[in-house]
Amino acid sequence: MAEAPGARSATAQDSSTSELVKQMSEQVTSLVRNELRLAQLEMTSKGKRAGLGVGAFGGGGILALYGIGCLLAAAIIGLATVVAAWLAALIIGAAVLVIAAGAALFGRAQLANATPPVPTQAAASVKEDVQEIRESAHR
Repeated sequence: MAEAPGARSATAQDSSTSELVKQMSEQVTSLVRNELRLAQLEMTSKGKRAGLGVGAFGGGGILALYGIGCLLAAAIIGLATVVAAWLAALIIGAAVLVIAAGAALFGRAQLANATPPVPTQAAASVKEDVQEIRESAHR
């Protein structure tokens, strides 16, 4: 008995289904690995930004301490003498504080860029993938 053109036997259909399931399994595995790699890269980048921000913020704090030391020295010298030495110390102390403020603002900006410590790009990509899978399942 000859089959009609385009008709498939149960065996051919089963092997095709098993092949599709195997392909889907491989693709899902590959997708999950790629998403994990993306999340790892994103977290590494945010960690580096946070480290840079913390270092700059700490550096700003140290410079602020030196600035306060200079300002204290200026006040002491100002009381001890009449003009020149304390004025120089006052100018240097103010300059150090301006530099410290700049470093602290830079550090704060770096910390703001590193938060929240969640791989947002990877999460968005996973949501898109889930949506695509749902749409293809309903076709």
